[in-house]
Amino acid sequence: MYIANQWKDYELLDTGNGEKLERWGSYILRRPDPQVIWPISNETGHWTTADGHYHRSSSGGGDWQFRTKMPERWTVSYGELKFHIKPTSFKHTGLFPEQAVNWSWMMDKIRSAGRPIRVLNLFAYTGGATIAAAAAGAEVCHVDAAKGMVQWAKENAQLSGLENRPIRYITDDVFKFVQREQRRGRQYDAIIMDPPSYGRGPNGEMWKLEQDLYPFLAFCSTILSPDPLFMLINSYTTGLSPSVLHNLLHMTVGQKHGGEIHCGEIGLPITASGLTLPCGILGRWEAK
Repeated sequence: MYIANQWKDYELLDTGNGEKLERWGSYILRRPDPQVIWPISNETGHWTTADGHYHRSSSGGGDWQFRTKMPERWTVSYGELKFHIKPTSFKHTGLFPEQAVNWSWMMDKIRSAGRPIRVLNLFAYTGGATIAAAAAGAEVCHVDAAKGMVQWAKENAQLSGLENRPIRYITDDVFKFVQREQRRGRQYDAIIMDPPSYGRGPNGEMWKLEQDLYPFLAFCSTILSPDPLFMLINSYTTGLSPSVLHNLLHMTVGQKHGGEIHCGEIGLPITASGLTLPCGILGRWEAK
């Protein structure tokens, strides 16, 4: 398992009863997590005094209950990278801290490449991977269908002092964008993607991971440069195994470019128990 254990501004304090207790900077949040199917060992301390607690509604969705007056958003850092954190109406905070294992990995790959690297970040959300790649010196194209997420990514880049780096922000359906890039003859040395289980583009385009991921990967491999550096897939889709990502990468970019493929679970260390919370899977293809 790939474990994000280098954080200072984030900590997974405890888990239990379908919830996780987290420290984001100086604020404690209590949020649902479907992977947590074990009981809380001791529901005291921060469990009862968390600054914010997200309650699910029986009719779907939910809302936050705040014990203390909190800012609308605040900042956390991961090394040289900085991010705005904001509790949203759909329980998220604008950042997936487990992805830090990928940020560190891609920054090392880019910095050690010894040449200019052009990165395409698809389903790019609030830009964690975008600012990691840009901070390492890459030229980045950031693509997401949600205008608000693209704006959040721009703000994260500015927060990290990267506003003058070569980052291109695109609000668009990712499949249509990749098709246009192929027609333009534009190529990338590295491609990152975090596809949802289901999604809808800005013009109603539908995405379903089980039926669309393979053809999408195959198409993305056509816009890789002749000397690609890496391809990274993240997935939070329940039931999708690391072996599936391995097979998909092997059948697409692996057959064309050789290289090595590494896949596995990704997780966060739990302070109270010493266990690890699984937080999805990753698949990495990299050139030898």
